[in-house]
Amino acid sequence: MTKENSNPLDGLSVNTIRFLATDMVQQANSGHPGLPLGAAPMAYVLWNRFLRFNPKDPKWPNRDRFILSAGHGSALLYSLLHLYGYDLPLTELQHFRQLGSKTPGHPESVLTPGIEVTTGPLGQGFGNGVGIAIAERFLATKYNKESYDLIDHYTYAIVSDGDLMEGVASEAASLAGHLKLGKLIYLYDDNAISLDGPTSLAFTEDVPARFRAYGWQTLTVEDGNDLDAIEQAILAAQAETEKPSLISVKTIIGYGSPQQGTNKVHGNPLGIENLKKTKEFFGWDPEKNFFIPEEVSDYLLGRGQKGAELQQAWNEQFTSYKVVFEAEAKDLEISFEGELPAGWDNGMPTFNAADALATREASGKVLEVLRQNISWLIGGSADLASSNNTPVKGDESFQPGHYDLRNIWFGVREHGMGAILNGMASYGGTRVYGGTFLTFSDYMRGAIRLAALTKAPVTYIFTHDSVALGEDGPTHQSVEHVSALRLIPNLTVIRPADAFETIAAWKVAMSRLKGPVALILSRQKLPVIDQQRYASGDNLSKGGYVLSDTDGTPDIILIATGSEVQLVLEAQEQLTKEGIGARVVSMPSFELFNQQDQAYREQVLPPHVAKRLAVEAGVTPLWYQYVGADGDVIGIDTFGESGEGKAVMTHFGFTARHVYDRALKLLKR
Repeated sequence: MTKENSNPLDGLSVNTIRFLATDMVQQANSGHPGLPLGAAPMAYVLWNRFLRFNPKDPKWPNRDRFILSAGHGSALLYSLLHLYGYDLPLTELQHFRQLGSKTPGHPESVLTPGIEVTTGPLGQGFGNGVGIAIAERFLATKYNKESYDLIDHYTYAIVSDGDLMEGVASEAASLAGHLKLGKLIYLYDDNAISLDGPTSLAFTEDVPARFRAYGWQTLTVEDGNDLDAIEQAILAAQAETEKPSLISVKTIIGYGSPQQGTNKVHGNPLGIENLKKTKEFFGWDPEKNFFIPEEVSDYLLGRGQKGAELQQAWNEQFTSYKVVFEAEAKDLEISFEGELPAGWDNGMPTFNAADALATREASGKVLEVLRQNISWLIGGSADLASSNNTPVKGDESFQPGHYDLRNIWFGVREHGMGAILNGMASYGGTRVYGGTFLTFSDYMRGAIRLAALTKAPVTYIFTHDSVALGEDGPTHQSVEHVSALRLIPNLTVIRPADAFETIAAWKVAMSRLKGPVALILSRQKLPVIDQQRYASGDNLSKGGYVLSDTDGTPDIILIATGSEVQLVLEAQEQLTKEGIGARVVSMPSFELFNQQDQAYREQVLPPHVAKRLAVEAGVTPLWYQYVGADGDVIGIDTFGESGEGKAVMTHFGFTARHVYDRALKLLKR
């Protein structure tokens, strides 16, 4: 039961939320009824007494953000969205988990109005919330003025035992405590049950003590059905401005059902008879499904309508702000629309053919310019800034008391960084990037995949891109990583060949508003390709292009990316001396090339030229889509070796001579 409160509609409202959720799961014969039955009271208190939102404008910039990190309980969130007036009709709830519905098994931000971030993989939503809180603090410090608190809201989440077991949550929690993100409040559905059984089998730590060590305030509500106690805990969390807060709410999973308190109710429908018994426990008509009492509907819709009044007051404040702070207001509008300021790509660095520099160095120079031109470009590195060529000065870093600064010290927390970047990107008003070694993209893969799924405009700076990094050896030498990233749908992977292609790569990344971009950059210095002798690096935007051609129909096409482009250019010269016509194609991005029309792709790779040799210091399988059955690939289908970078490259056959020899061999086949 729900404890008695002053409002007689409280209990009825909570039970309406519960049974919309359990009816959804039962009708779908699939889903997770346990969390909604246990957590509905805390969700109701948060939404009804605290959350600032306007269901008619889910993207109002100054709304409170709510995340259901325990995304398997999505039926709870869909019930809330429907009841509070979002564009999610009852028919969508009745098609829960069905093909084509707006109520998928886990919340998807690109599909359902009111969903802030896509959750489900446990711990990701926890990290997203930290990113949202970072974005809120940054933009509040940047834009708020005396008497104008344009950005001033809380970030809330419901997190589960499973969320808190995941390492990504620990990484993000540690950083959140350090950054003193006091407007971050998480409600912990502390029910001591996970999918396989009681958490006591694997999770016996003192969770509040751990979070206090991270620098969080911790609070406990002993009875998850006590609405007033939950309210008081949230008020206490709001009163603590120097620390994020974790409120442990002691709940019973599947509360009220015959299977309450067991893992049996975690991820399976209750069954028709058990659902009826559960409804009887709460005094609900067991024969009614998807029932919403009229008084509850009116009451909760009214709460949603109050959000429109809050936004109207905010709009009036912003109208006044635009008069007084015209430049700031324009930036705020542009950034939340996902656009870039005029002249954002002005003043790019210049290079000449006599230069030689690593593409990570070129990237750093481009990033300096972009940071000057785009005042809301913010990001950082996983404790590898000096290697990633991202900003390294500690006095320029985003810290408590300096939330206006734009260099985030993520620490050695790649997975947390990935989830945080997704949260920041979802917030709007910022353009975000994060850097680390390419080999550690494995730690980030879950977050990268969600960025791609949600089309989040995140830029990843992945340096030390091959065995050429040398002495650190195979543990750090990326071999399979570029191909692994290319396999993620909607992720654009770019491996530029030199400084000019690096400029073009950054332009693509900044211009891409729907979907993440991974820049794959070298540690070792590379020659700057002569823009007078060869095709312009600006052609990178097409993904692949003819960098150097031969007269007439080529006998062979040499294709490469990154540092290997220079090798095929040198091999082309040797082949030309032998009277062999070789075309060199730079292929920095499979994704961009495959998006071009067929005519262009066949212009670059004519179907009648079957002899094709691809060269890349990584695994080979994906290359056969371009070289075909009559082609060949020089790559690495083993792990690397420890040694000086150039020696390791030579060991694996990455020399102009070896490219030349393999080309001759291919021509003789």
